[in-house]
Amino acid sequence: MADETDRETPLAWTAMPYRAPVLGKDGNRIGTAESLLGDEGRDIFHGIVVKLAEGGHFRELPAARVTRITSRAVSTDLELEEPGSLQPYNEERWYHLGWGGLFRKHPQWESEGKDPRLGG
Repeated sequence: MADETDRETPLAWTAMPYRAPVLGKDGNRIGTAESLLGDEGRDIFHGIVVKLAEGGHFRELPAARVTRITSRAVSTDLELEEPGSLQPYNEERWYHLGWGGLFRKHPQWESEGKDPRLGG
């Protein structure tokens, strides 16, 4: 199914817009991108924290499920019933270096005066 994100230029994960809509495979909005999960220094993208449209819960969306990032939205391969079954977001787990990644918020988000904290 073609949508308007098909006509946009793809962006690197580090340029993903703060609170971009996150779209399911069918193009319907499943939530918003609240934070990046990755290591900017090594350019390793682990995924994003998504605030689900239904229920407002924070979930981890693995990078492997992200199909496209543009200036307008993050597209995924998630089916309609899948978002609620994503792993709940656990900030402490991402700070633990032994897991191979760091929790990193996009530096531009903070410099634009936006509040990158979850739930804020």
